[in-house]
Amino acid sequence: MSGVLPERSGSMVRAPGPAAGWPAPDPGSAPRARMVAAQAGLELRILVRNGEQLLLTLIIPVALLAGFSLEPLIKTGSGPRIDFLVPGILALAVMSTAFTSQAIATGFERRYGVLKRLGSTPLGRDGLIAAKTAAVLLVELAQAVVVIAVGLALGWRPDARPAAAAWVVLLLLAGTAAFSGLALLLAGTLRAEATLAAANLVYLVLLGVGGVIFPLSKFPAGAQPVLRLLPSGALSDGLHSVLQHAGGLPVRDLVVLLVWAAVAIGVTARVFRWE
Repeated sequence: MSGVLPERSGSMVRAPGPAAGWPAPDPGSAPRARMVAAQAGLELRILVRNGEQLLLTLIIPVALLAGFSLEPLIKTGSGPRIDFLVPGILALAVMSTAFTSQAIATGFERRYGVLKRLGSTPLGRDGLIAAKTAAVLLVELAQAVVVIAVGLALGWRPDARPAAAAWVVLLLLAGTAAFSGLALLLAGTLRAEATLAAANLVYLVLLGVGGVIFPLSKFPAGAQPVLRLLPSGALSDGLHSVLQHAGGLPVRDLVVLLVWAAVAIGVTARVFRWE
């Protein structure tokens, strides 16, 4: 058998060094950024292969946008229905991805021990959270592109100021933080089956009362201030203000979302269980 044999020194056997043709040992994990990117890519591939998740995050929002814009099923006030619907569907896209989809996926990962195992790898718990956050943001970016493209094809012409893009990004990021915190709070405290039921129930309730499909002005006057304090109400109200009414930065709605994010993330950090 050809090759370089270990050298013998007395009763000790020494492995040959790099000069003898052996590769030098290089222990250690990959750079943190590479690990986070790899895990985020895995999260995205899992989502793409899951038909139920695609239905929730992409097909339902687009179907609602097309259906309610083409058929006069609801009254959205003055102006074309599409002008009201696109901002609401953008809010729904954030809610479906950052809250419902993430809560369900994380809840079952916790049940099957995936979170515990990944948290003990060199990726770490902070790296896992960063990867999940990156995956959520990438999915939301794809959702926004599709929703805006469909809206433009259906005749949407946003009445917005030049700085509207910056205000929209701030609102979407704050909404993502709020809904992600709530998703992890559910997934980290309830059983997987309970998380599945609760996430879907909250999704349906907020779809009805969050200003996504039905204008908040259609609800009783006494209920409107309360609905605007919900994360879905604040996000949809802020997006309508910017994209439909050419308003400036909706400070009140942004503050409401930031408060929800701070409270949800703070409570989650204290009570989240990894197994």
